[in-house]
Amino acid sequence: MDPYLPAVEQARLVLAGELSARELVAGYLDRSEAAQEQLNAYTLLDRREALLRAELVDRRVTLGEDPGPMAGVAVALKDLIDQKGLTTTCGSSLYRHLAKRSATVVQRLEAAGAVIIGRAGLHEFAFGFSSENHWFGPVRNPWDVATSPGGSSGGSAVAVASGLAAVAIGTDTGGSVRVPAALTGTVGLKVTHGRVPLTGVFPLAPSLDTVGPLTRTVGDAALVYEAIAGPDPKDPYSVVEPVKKPEPTSVNGLQVGVPHPWVDQPTDPKLRAAFEASLERLAGLGAEINQLEDDFVQPPGMIEAGAYSEIAVVHGKWFPSRADEYGPEVADRLGNALGITVAASVEAKKWREQLREHTFDLFRQVDVLATPAVASNHKPIGVDDLLVAGEEMTYRRALSMFSALVNFTSHPAIVLPLSEAGGPPPALQLIGPDWSEHRLLGIGTALEQAGIVAFRSPPAFDAGQPSPGPR
Repeated sequence: MDPYLPAVEQARLVLAGELSARELVAGYLDRSEAAQEQLNAYTLLDRREALLRAELVDRRVTLGEDPGPMAGVAVALKDLIDQKGLTTTCGSSLYRHLAKRSATVVQRLEAAGAVIIGRAGLHEFAFGFSSENHWFGPVRNPWDVATSPGGSSGGSAVAVASGLAAVAIGTDTGGSVRVPAALTGTVGLKVTHGRVPLTGVFPLAPSLDTVGPLTRTVGDAALVYEAIAGPDPKDPYSVVEPVKKPEPTSVNGLQVGVPHPWVDQPTDPKLRAAFEASLERLAGLGAEINQLEDDFVQPPGMIEAGAYSEIAVVHGKWFPSRADEYGPEVADRLGNALGITVAASVEAKKWREQLREHTFDLFRQVDVLATPAVASNHKPIGVDDLLVAGEEMTYRRALSMFSALVNFTSHPAIVLPLSEAGGPPPALQLIGPDWSEHRLLGIGTALEQAGIVAFRSPPAFDAGQPSPGPR
């Protein structure tokens, strides 16, 4: 079976009895094991339990029962989400939690018939954008194994892009689903804060944290989203809001806002050109492109002050007393987090409220906002500073420039791979108002159908051998 077959189609074949879930899952496990040395996508592969769950799906199909809409779909799960009977590491040296109960998102996936095959690698404690993990080694981008897939959900994105899993689950606090999606040519959905439960998910900054899918198609993202979205009384951040079914949405008449000066920041020329071309193609489908002149950019230090104060609380029981058990980069940033003053934290909260009110005003003018997904999609492993459009900047700034603000507004956003030939695909980010995930997915589906958005498999890995090239 083609490992790049959409998960929606895989589930349909399993439900129809035309494909064995066990065979399907075993194939992904074999590919994942063969690729592990090259790509380092996982911290753990759970072959025994995965095959048992796949056999249960097959048994239910044989008995005429419905195992769920994700029947037999192989899932890579970010290793900071609890899974009963397995140890959560958060990609760290010091955290080892043997889960007695699965996270709500895992329970929902399994209730939908999905099979979790392994725990995906990540940036240590999800506190970074490279997935170059000091303890587990760097996760490698299948488009170029000398480069980073982004982070912090790097392993999740690599598993999907390389055909090691049908879909994956990541978390996004400042872009940690969308950034690796952009660097690996996959679809990444950041949900409205409160839409998908955080119960059983190790926090980074709880008021910013979200859980979302990484997939190869928009339809697959919709499949996973429907399975995991909805309120959970155990999650204090969960919000009771109806989950609307994603359906194809016409782009004709869509009001698209392009926020300046936010989109005018230094960006790789190829990514800039691809973004401008995508806007032209949207206009060709009948969308109205609105150039918005506003102040949708954060004052210096606000994002750090807003997030770091929460991160300091999460890690205060270990840091700085156990600082030597953190990797150097994360330890350095935690030191900065502990240095955030109360005054700075209060000021950041005020800014966040003003920013959110401002975006409400923007969404009275337009249906969605459009930006590039990242300023650069090429980050060599071990290199901390990048040259982007003639300006030297930290890789964190280059990768989070267009994503981090969205977490502070709490809005949903989707990153879509553009159908550009050669090399890692550039990506488009669309941002919507609260609870508009269904519409973002519908727009994404329309762009796929129009050929503007498309997944291409990378050449770096194909069953342990170089592939003949992008598909």
